[in-house]
Amino acid sequence: MSEPHDPPVWLPHVVAAAIVERDGKFLLVEEETADGMRLNQPAGHWERNETLLQAVVREALEETAHHVEPVALLGAYSTLNPARSITYLRFAYVCKVVRFDPDYRLDHGIVRAVWLTPDEIAASPIRHRSPLVMRCVQDYLSGRRFPLDFVVHS
Repeated sequence: MSEPHDPPVWLPHVVAAAIVERDGKFLLVEEETADGMRLNQPAGHWERNETLLQAVVREALEETAHHVEPVALLGAYSTLNPARSITYLRFAYVCKVVRFDPDYRLDHGIVRAVWLTPDEIAASPIRHRSPLVMRCVQDYLSGRRFPLDFVVHS
């Protein structure tokens, strides 16, 4: 039982993000947020009864209409949204596009999927959903990769 002076329970929000590059451009989404229109990699919350790999495939489809296949773990990242006092733990996966479904209805709040160069992404940091947007692009370009079995589900 918690006492009145105990701090509230801290639970980070776990998300899976797809880092998808094709012909020098990265797949991003423009999405409506509480802070206005933002750019982000296709990403979303990890749901009960799925693996992180299943989560990244699902989120990429729901937000971009692209079916993707994870090929490597880019990394695990944490960031704090101080305005909302939420810590996000992001598992970013390097993915390749398997196919595109032009008739797929995108998630609520997603305005569109866009392909942008690293320079185009870097040119608008104020529009990034978090500092992790550019960090993941930089890590991808540096060649950072971990095997998919780096994260074990049991």
